[in-house]
Amino acid sequence: TDPRAEVARLAADLRAALERHARAGRWSAPGGASPRSAPSMVEAAVMHPAPDAAVERPDVGELPGPRVRLSLAEVRAELGECTRCKLHATRKTIVFGAGSPQAPLMFVGEAPGADEDRTGEPFVGKAGELLDKMIEAMGFARGDVYIANVLKCRPPGNRNPQPDEVASCGGFLDAQITAVAPRLLVALGRPAANTLLGVDAPISALRGRFHDRRGLRVMPTFHPAYLLREPDRKRDAWSDLKQVMAELERLGVGPIRAK
Repeated sequence: TDPRAEVARLAADLRAALERHARAGRWSAPGGASPRSAPSMVEAAVMHPAPDAAVERPDVGELPGPRVRLSLAEVRAELGECTRCKLHATRKTIVFGAGSPQAPLMFVGEAPGADEDRTGEPFVGKAGELLDKMIEAMGFARGDVYIANVLKCRPPGNRNPQPDEVASCGGFLDAQITAVAPRLLVALGRPAANTLLGVDAPISALRGRFHDRRGLRVMPTFHPAYLLREPDRKRDAWSDLKQVMAELERLGVGPIRAK
């Protein structure tokens, strides 16, 4: 590894972490500790990367995010019964994520809805049923991939995530991505795509091509809830997913089940 590139990457990770905490106005810590509390394990992984601590999987290449790689169970334990933002006051259940901890493909949505808030599972309502069909059409089962959201708690009325909420949850999404180490990411909808890519752009301007996120390729596409409202765009979403399938095959990751 080029030492200069490594230093630049570590500096970018630290800068992103500091910006998240500045926007939130505090250091996130289990149980909503005071701003002067020590950083959590998740934050320490971002702020103080240990170059030799990453657990490499064969042929994965450079992992995104922090180089201290926590397991999904450790990330969930750090999240705890989170009170880091205002959403804890209105949620019923934390919706962490679901799927294979070694998934080659990861889907990221924006936030839980009412069904997810009730069950604690991501994408279980009508939009989740459509996502399951999309995953199956790609040759995978729901349990073969990993599914998460930018936010772990439902925003009231299913409104879009707000900046302070994204800042509070961002480190945990980064840690989930690092724990799973997928070969590709699919961003479902504008909020998820903008958060993952650090941009502010409509999904129509982002979809249809891969984007880079710290060496990990991301395909933005329409959220299943949008596709339920605008079924004519399903063809565009399928075109995006076909690119994902082709790239997975190029990487030597074929579908688990025949299409």
